[in-house]
Amino acid sequence: MFEQYDVIVVGAGHAGCEAAHAAATMGSKVLLITMNLQTIAQMSCNPAMGGVAKGQIVREIDALGGMSGIVSDETMIQFRMLNRSKGPAMWSPRCQSDRMEFALNWRDKLEKNLNVSFWQEMVTGLLIENNRVTGIKTSLGLEIKAKSIVLTNGTFLNGKIHIGEKNFGGGRTGESAAYGITEQLVTLGFESGRMKTGTPPRVDSRTVNYNAMEEQLGDENPEKFSYTNTPVLEKQNSCWISYTNLGVHDELRKGFNKSPMFNGRIQGLGPRYCPSVEDKINRFADKDSHQIFLEPEGRTTIEMYVNGFSTSLPEDVQYAALKKIPGFENIKMLRPGYAIEYDFFPPTQLKLTLETHLIENLFFAGQINGTTGYEEAAAQGLMAGINAHRKSKELDGFILKRDEAYIGVLIDDLVNKGTDEPYRMFTSRAEFRTILRQDNADVRLTKKGNDIGLASDLRLENVNKKIENSEKLYKVLGETKVSPDDINDFLEKNNSANIREKTTFYNLLKRPELNIEILKSANDTYNKIVTEYTKDELEQTEIKIKYEKYIEKELLLAEKLTKFDDLKINPDFEYENLKSISIEARQKLKKLKPITLGQASRISGVSPADISVIMLHLGR
Repeated sequence: MFEQYDVIVVGAGHAGCEAAHAAATMGSKVLLITMNLQTIAQMSCNPAMGGVAKGQIVREIDALGGMSGIVSDETMIQFRMLNRSKGPAMWSPRCQSDRMEFALNWRDKLEKNLNVSFWQEMVTGLLIENNRVTGIKTSLGLEIKAKSIVLTNGTFLNGKIHIGEKNFGGGRTGESAAYGITEQLVTLGFESGRMKTGTPPRVDSRTVNYNAMEEQLGDENPEKFSYTNTPVLEKQNSCWISYTNLGVHDELRKGFNKSPMFNGRIQGLGPRYCPSVEDKINRFADKDSHQIFLEPEGRTTIEMYVNGFSTSLPEDVQYAALKKIPGFENIKMLRPGYAIEYDFFPPTQLKLTLETHLIENLFFAGQINGTTGYEEAAAQGLMAGINAHRKSKELDGFILKRDEAYIGVLIDDLVNKGTDEPYRMFTSRAEFRTILRQDNADVRLTKKGNDIGLASDLRLENVNKKIENSEKLYKVLGETKVSPDDINDFLEKNNSANIREKTTFYNLLKRPELNIEILKSANDTYNKIVTEYTKDELEQTEIKIKYEKYIEKELLLAEKLTKFDDLKINPDFEYENLKSISIEARQKLKKLKPITLGQASRISGVSPADISVIMLHLGR
């Protein structure tokens, strides 16, 4: 009934979709197995992609040849570039998505990939021979063989949903949990834990008083995630802002005695940076209000997402509290918020390729690794799919370093530091965020994606053209001079100091009050120069000119700090023989099996002195 596949992907969320698409595009025969084929690429929580640091990840996925950026562009209903008032290292794209269109679009992309096959059923276990995975077992008793397996189970492994004092098994509202895999992996020696996440209630847009709320529009000139020729967003939907108040907080407190979070029924750790509303008013008791964002779930639906109101309180308490929010006085609730507990596996049990140490050819991606967020999941899925394919073809693993991508930071953090709470990406987690910007993800990564057979030749041609044109423009602006007579009137109008002698446009662009767009109204010569270049090429050149010294400094620092990443260590190095390193270092190194000296140096508990000892034994 089934052929032997190169890669089987278990779960069809954001991680599973990217994994299946990547492996299949690179040439693997892929089976994507999920419990419900109607919920492929579901946005289980908020209908949005991107955000601070997360938008950078989506752009990196796109640059490598993944699909999340393209699907987001084709289904977005609002776009905002966050942190525009800050430097370009902080700019982060974010969009509101049409939830149903997003899922349908992803499914369409997968169905058009002839290397992807589908099967609807629960996976209850793995087939293992000599510490190598060889396939999966299903609830119907089927055994399906494959060279590599990618587990992307999300919140479904022994998932339990909590609403007040009620709780029931489930991986998402209306869908059953998955059983069997955790138990088998634990018997094989894996360590598992429990985590918790939650989602807010959804409400009927027809019952919202928008006059009592603040409208949040999208950007006047919306941008995109993908570097490909995806459509430009023309018509945008608004989001709306309101605030909780003491009346809301009082209503919520009435249900605290029935809260599964406060009475001990929930054991798993929740996300620190996306707490439930009851957690917020409990932890920040001095605050009289918290911001609420009302987000449309799509262009044609009445369903709205109440961002900032995640909760597991009883449904009647949720409803009573919602009605106290300005604009929600006559609100109708479509479904209550809930918390969900699920199994995860501490990611220190993985290699940097996302393959497990214990079982060869078995890969983990997404929430099973203790992360939270669509973008983090998609990035892991992409990397696991790439490496599952490469492992099935007996090729070396594909690894991104911390100075190459936020994806590299994400995986390096997970593998070397682990996490005991849902991990989400922030710009502050990256040491080299000046060079890891959203605007240059294609410059950084598309060549790598093309080399492994994922990013198309056309993508690479476009990137090379962008690099070539940006360098050409940089040179021309550095050579073309303008006289005081031709520019001083313009400079005065723009509160910029006059010049006394001829200067280049390069020097003028160094000034913080001037930019590439403003200068278009200054000089015909300048206009003739810039009109032949695209928006991306202009932006790239401007950032290079304005932040040149910072970028150079960071590149030098990256080179210095990552030099150890070029020094290889045999994963089977016998650390127990190194009596001169600390016991903690010995234990951690033996467990994590770093493949480079750089990776070893980033493991918590391994000191610089320990690294020096290892270097001596490596003959460095």
